[in-house]
Amino acid sequence: MNPTCFHCSLPIPAGQAFPIRYRERTEQACCAGCQAVAQTIIDSGLADYYEHRTAEQRQAEPVPAELLQQMQLYDNEALQHSFVHVEDEHIREASLMLEGITCAACVWLNEHHVRKLPGVLSVDINYATHRARVRWDVRQLKLSQILEAISAIGYRAHPYDASRQEALHQKERKTALNRLWVAGLSMMQVMMYAYPVYMAPDGEIESQWLWMLHWSSFVLTLPVVLYSAIPFYRGTWRDLKRGRVGMDTPVTIGILTAFLASLWALLNKIEHGVYFDSVSMFIFLLLGGRYLESMARRKTGEATEKLVKLIPAFAHAVPGWPQDQAQQEVAVSQLAVGDVVLVKPGETIPCDGDILEGHSSVDEALLTGESTPITKQAGDSVIAGSVNQASPLLLRLSRTGSDTRLAGIVRLMDQALAEKPRLAELADRYAVWFVTVLLLAAAATYIGWSLAGSQEHALWVTVAVLVVSCPCALSLATPAALTAATGHMAQLGILTTRGHALETLARISDVVFDKTGTLTHGRMQLLASHGFSHPNAGQALAIAAALEQGSEHPIARALLHATADSALPACGQRSNQPGQGVEADITGQRWRLGRPAFVAGLSGSFSLPDELPASATIIALGDARGVAAVFAIGDQVRDDSAALIRALQARGLRVHLLSGDADKAVASLASQLHIADYRAAATPEDKLAYVSQLQQGGARVLMVGDGVNDAPVLARADVSLAMGGGTDVARASGDMVLMGDELGRLPQALGLAARSMHIIRQNLAWAALYNLVALPLAMAGWVTPWLASLGMALSSLLVVSNALRLTKRSK
Repeated sequence: MNPTCFHCSLPIPAGQAFPIRYRERTEQACCAGCQAVAQTIIDSGLADYYEHRTAEQRQAEPVPAELLQQMQLYDNEALQHSFVHVEDEHIREASLMLEGITCAACVWLNEHHVRKLPGVLSVDINYATHRARVRWDVRQLKLSQILEAISAIGYRAHPYDASRQEALHQKERKTALNRLWVAGLSMMQVMMYAYPVYMAPDGEIESQWLWMLHWSSFVLTLPVVLYSAIPFYRGTWRDLKRGRVGMDTPVTIGILTAFLASLWALLNKIEHGVYFDSVSMFIFLLLGGRYLESMARRKTGEATEKLVKLIPAFAHAVPGWPQDQAQQEVAVSQLAVGDVVLVKPGETIPCDGDILEGHSSVDEALLTGESTPITKQAGDSVIAGSVNQASPLLLRLSRTGSDTRLAGIVRLMDQALAEKPRLAELADRYAVWFVTVLLLAAAATYIGWSLAGSQEHALWVTVAVLVVSCPCALSLATPAALTAATGHMAQLGILTTRGHALETLARISDVVFDKTGTLTHGRMQLLASHGFSHPNAGQALAIAAALEQGSEHPIARALLHATADSALPACGQRSNQPGQGVEADITGQRWRLGRPAFVAGLSGSFSLPDELPASATIIALGDARGVAAVFAIGDQVRDDSAALIRALQARGLRVHLLSGDADKAVASLASQLHIADYRAAATPEDKLAYVSQLQQGGARVLMVGDGVNDAPVLARADVSLAMGGGTDVARASGDMVLMGDELGRLPQALGLAARSMHIIRQNLAWAALYNLVALPLAMAGWVTPWLASLGMALSSLLVVSNALRLTKRSK
């Protein structure tokens, strides 16, 4: 027999010599490709890979010159923009899909190998999806060099493509169905042969026909054991290579023990020791349960997966606009900032942009959770992934590819998926411990029944013990519920970006709000006005706006916004008085706009009306004839703020208000919203100290904010919610992001978090109760192997089905 390759384990052709120097000894490779890959791995200081891998590598092939040239093309920024995010002038982050990943050691190898490259800042690979995120400094490294480095150790990296990823999922699903089909067909046929043996009285079936039935059962069970059960063997081998026992270990032991014992009885013609029907049946039931679990898990995560697939492949570009309205079909990946595209009714908006022409309604439900279509017209912004519903829209693109808001959401999703929740880690650790106890219990069962004088019966009782208490349900209890809840939260427009967020949100006692941009809209507006003797209200407002033309002051912008559709009178001889106001000649009169005292110097003294908002900034307008009008300028409270505060207080939560604004404005808002605990003129340090003091008193704090100055306190709180319309820094610091800035979603999120923890406790209780009941019954010999496999499959399916309740909206 020819020796096998050290790298890929394929036979080495006779006469070939491709030596590899590995840990003071020489190993042999089957070809130059495997030799180069293995030597690269070893020379990079990653020789431990060959100690930890749990699946053999495929045969390595030299990278074709054409592929190397393609890799170099990816250094072109025009090609990168669909899958590379530009963080700043020098830092880039690419989303890649890896081929060739077969086990956890492959992930370890790729992460360590790429991380050693100069200029690589971070690399994270998701084992479940094979999606990699690599951050690097373009001054030290090119993307093509990263791709070549991955190829050098025997893997392939491509820009992430949702359609290609879906094709891989479909391939895995097809393989699982094939294994299930083989097991099911075999089980039905073997049961046909076993039924006469079970039903006929002893001796009624002649010996030659009886053993023919047993041998036929053996032949039909072989494909099940050698093909259908491969996933259990792989899982066991992977765990044993890592020096641990996992959920597949007792199943594999049970399958092989039952099959080999039946084969031994067949060869030695022990009539009552052949149970091939039980082997094929419990493999079929286990595979069926796992297939249903996988489908259910895909369903729990489909809300977040939909986001990745929202962007269309093609768009209608209008390159000659405005002179030429001709359209041409282009790939969305080729669009750039400044391009003009036409989005027809029913089509998905391909990139973020501003409307040039058109008036329509846009559905942003998948991005913001807002089910009601939003009216859009010329000048409004739209976001990639939303759906144009009514009329054609002509857009000028402002952000494309990985810079769109949708791409940012996907990056936050990946960040959340990379963090394992505390409850899931605890459940996994308990599951590993439980498997060890289960194996000891199985050994004790076999010894006990053997000593009792029933060695043949002992084998089947032991198999039932191994199968019935597999801790699959225990390990699925927490992640299934959290995945379903996270998907539902995304439907509400709240993106969970940290693994612990839901768990912590369910236990909060205090909610701390920033004021500006959170409970209020964060922009100055004309809240109220009061006219005096002359002129009328519309004319007074137009004169005030005319005086502020050209100013960038927030008060000026509020007045100009209020008169956006009005014609403004001409001004002459304008002069500004810093800190006081502005004056100019309009319609033959000298007008002043600004502080009441400044205007009174021209118009004479006057009294301010009582009905103006107490928290607003008051400015006056007047001429020599007297004061014409006063305007209340301020930040408008969100429509849903009052209802939100009432809902939170009804849940027994203490609500706090922190703001850097003046005491009068903060006190007025707190009084309006019935918030007893507030602090004004708070610096970022003050906010941090305030939350820390609450935590020291035993409170679990939810912080809601939107600005740069909120980032430290968002990070300090037990759990934090950043407004989606806030700054990038705030969103990065938040454990959750409110994509639609609709605060009314928060009570729903709190309710969902509480339901999630309730369902997790139900799942854990069921998994524990099932094992407490099933294990003693199996050890007592009251559970057959096929019944044990049915119970284990139904137990896992029940846990996942219970978690799926979280995907439904509560009434």
